[in-house]
Amino acid sequence: MKLKILGIAAALATLALPASARDIEMQSIYPGSLPLLGQSGAELGGRVSKLTDGELNIVFRNPGEIVAGNEIWDALSTGAIEAAWYSPGFAEGVVPSASLFTAFPFGPDVREYTAWWYYGGGYELWNEISAPFNIHSELCTILAPEASGWFREEINSVDDLKGKKMRIFGLGAAVMEKLGVAAQSMPPADTMSALNLGTIDAAEMSFPAIDNALGMYEHAKHYYFPGWHQQTSLIVFMMNTESWNALSDRDRAVIQEVCTANVARTTAQGEAIELEPLAKMQKENGVIVHRWNDQMMAAFQNAWDEVVAEKTAQNEEFKRVWDHIQAFRENYAQWKELGYVN
Repeated sequence: MKLKILGIAAALATLALPASARDIEMQSIYPGSLPLLGQSGAELGGRVSKLTDGELNIVFRNPGEIVAGNEIWDALSTGAIEAAWYSPGFAEGVVPSASLFTAFPFGPDVREYTAWWYYGGGYELWNEISAPFNIHSELCTILAPEASGWFREEINSVDDLKGKKMRIFGLGAAVMEKLGVAAQSMPPADTMSALNLGTIDAAEMSFPAIDNALGMYEHAKHYYFPGWHQQTSLIVFMMNTESWNALSDRDRAVIQEVCTANVARTTAQGEAIELEPLAKMQKENGVIVHRWNDQMMAAFQNAWDEVVAEKTAQNEEFKRVWDHIQAFRENYAQWKELGYVN
C-alpha cells in the first residue's frame, strides 16, 4: 500500500510539472552581485518563471560562464547563446551608434530617456539597427546617474587632467581624450588593481551604491560629481531574433511586461539607495566628495561638442541616431520647461 501511495504521489508530481518547460540561458555582462547592474538581471528569471507557471525559465549566467563579455554580441548574433543581459554601448565597436542607446555625455535623465525609448521611436530604431545582427532587445533596467570618477589627486582645472591615465566607459572616454587624458577601458577588477598600483590615476565606475560595494575608496579618495558622461544608463534584455520569434505570444508578452515593470522598479531603487553608501564612504573611509566647478563643466561640454561634430561627420548611422534623439530632446525641452519646477 505504501509503495502504491508513493507511486500515486510521484505521478501527481509529474502532472504538476509544466508540460513544455523551456530554459533559456542568459549570459550577463554584469555580475549578479552588483546592485541594479546585475541584481536586476539575476532576479528577472524568477519573475518570468512565476508568471508562466514555470513554462519559461530564464537562467542568469554571470560574466564568463558561457562566453566572455566581449564575445556576447557575436555569440548572440550567431545563435551560440540565446539571450544576454547587456548594455548596447558595449557593441560600439560593431555598431557605431550603440553608445547613444546606453548613455552619452550631457544626455537625457531617466524621464526623457524612457520617453524617447518607449514613445519617441528609440525602441524601434535600436531594433531596426540591430536586426541585421539577428538581435532583438527589450529595455529592462534603468540606472541612476553615475559619479564622474575617482581620482587619486584633487582636480581643479583642465591642466590638472592633462597626462592623467583614466579608466572610463563609452563616449565619455572620447571627451576625456580631448582634454589630454589617456582613456582606457578595463573591467572592474583590473581597474582597482591598476589604481592601487598607480598604473592609472583615475577611474569612473558607477554610482555610489556600486562604487561602495566594489571598494573603490580603497584605491582613490577624491570622488567627483556630477556624472556628466552618464546621467542615466539603459540595460537591455537581448535575444537572438530567431529564438525570440520562436517564443509564444504569451511568453514574449510576459518578458516585455516584466521588463517594463523592472524599469519602474530600478528607477525608484536607484534613487533610493545612494545616500547611505555615500555617507558611509565619507565617514568611515575618508572619501572626499567634490562637485565640478562651472569652468570644468564648460570644458567637458565643449569637448563633447567637438566629439559629436567629428562622429556625425564620420559616420552616417551615428548622425542618423544623433539627429533622431536630438529632435526629440528639442521638443521635450519645451515640456520640461513648462511642466517642471527648475
